[in-house]
Amino acid sequence: MRSGKVRYKTMGSEAAPAGKRVVVEFPEALLDRAERATQELSINRSELIRQAVGRFLEELHRAKLEKELREGYQANAALDRRIGDEFAAPDYDNF
Repeated sequence: MRSGKVRYKTMGSEAAPAGKRVVVEFPEALLDRAERATQELSINRSELIRQAVGRFLEELHRAKLEKELREGYQANAALDRRIGDEFAAPDYDNF
């Protein structure tokens, strides 16, 4: 098991935290598709996986927010209708 120490790679005069290595098993067909994509995009496999995971996590976050908004709108629908009805036929004489 690795220690909790952070290693640094030197990039020019700046030091950046080294990434963590992970081992991922792919079905052969998926790995073949990933390899073709890396060639088409001119990126390495690690970059492809980082981008894919990042996009997947963004989509999960977006879906969670959309669900929360949908639930909020549904929970407040009756109140929103009442407020809308109050202003649907305003009394213009009192303006």
